[in-house]
Amino acid sequence: MSAPFEVSKALSRVQPSATIAATQKARELKAKGIDVISLGAGEPDFDTPDHIKDAAIDAIRRGETKYTAVDGITELKEAICAKFKRDNGLAYKPSQVNVSPGGKPVIYNAFAATLNPGDEVIVPAPYWVSYPDMALLCGGTPVFAEATAKDGYKLRPEALEAAITPRTKWLVLNSPSNPTGAAYSADDLKALAEVLERHPHVWILTDDMYEHLVYDGFEFATIAEVAPSLYERTLTMNGVSKSYAMTGWRIGYAAGPEPLIKAMAKVMTQTTSNPCSISQWASVAALNGEHDFLKPRNDAFVRRRDLVLRHIAASEGLDAPKPEGAFYVFPSCAGLIGKTSGKGKALKTDGDVCDALLEEAHVAVVPGTAFGSGPAFRISYATSDEALEKAGTRIAEFCAAAR
Repeated sequence: MSAPFEVSKALSRVQPSATIAATQKARELKAKGIDVISLGAGEPDFDTPDHIKDAAIDAIRRGETKYTAVDGITELKEAICAKFKRDNGLAYKPSQVNVSPGGKPVIYNAFAATLNPGDEVIVPAPYWVSYPDMALLCGGTPVFAEATAKDGYKLRPEALEAAITPRTKWLVLNSPSNPTGAAYSADDLKALAEVLERHPHVWILTDDMYEHLVYDGFEFATIAEVAPSLYERTLTMNGVSKSYAMTGWRIGYAAGPEPLIKAMAKVMTQTTSNPCSISQWASVAALNGEHDFLKPRNDAFVRRRDLVLRHIAASEGLDAPKPEGAFYVFPSCAGLIGKTSGKGKALKTDGDVCDALLEEAHVAVVPGTAFGSGPAFRISYATSDEALEKAGTRIAEFCAAAR
């Protein structure tokens, strides 16, 4: 008789992605013919711009379909260096650049290359669901530093100071944020940098994936740009997924100190090897090409954000700050906790609220506790105005029926 299957201890420490789970539940109900509006997925509903698709087709026709250098082609690394110089005032050489098959592998490879058991990773909460679990998979220990709604869901210097210990290896900063849409100004980052300058053993991983999705005149900044003293211990991560509507192309990238970049490449030699060759050439076109498409798309995101916020304001028991970027709203649902839904479900947690919204109002959202902060839930407004209008009405009706 064969031995029973057992997962590794490392895997048993982590949870499946809550965002993927919410999207899958919505798919299952849709397959049964139910009119579900899914506001769980974190990807733009826009298509990849044509000039990027054309570059991919040209690459295929040129025969760019073989293995590449494990952490990216030279042409893409040069385009990334030019992007960092142009957009962020940061000077990097191609030898300081890593290209991976998506943003997640960039972060995972950095953790895998650097974390030892007991090393701590500070993760401001609310956080993207994958940060703590990737730290756990790599043997590290996530340490959560609360960023409250009162502070616009941005980490305060005193909270960062309190979270740092001799075992701290990394601080993860995400701006604009998934799940809240909060973005750090240059002054916000300078205040955090003052703390970090007192703790030279702490490295910084800044996730700038939503850099170009900022609104209302907000000026994006990244920490190595505003605090040059931290340049030598900062990994500045970005990608083409969100701004260029290229989620399925799977290209993430980062720049940082050469020893770290080399260590990340070593991880890749025994795991993924190189990112897709065709996607890399498409990304060269994305970074080097015109960005005129961004403004009309951002205008649409602003309109959608404001539509969602109007419905939240009209929904009894919900409250949400206005996000500066990304395409998420993160309303508190504290006013619903302790009530009973219109169809009799006890709303004891934000998970109960989200389950009832799906079952009764047929709107799929993700519980805030999955992001380390509740009671709340995340709405992705990267979908049509019509769907958001209908979902907002359903949410308001659901809240009005709760007693």
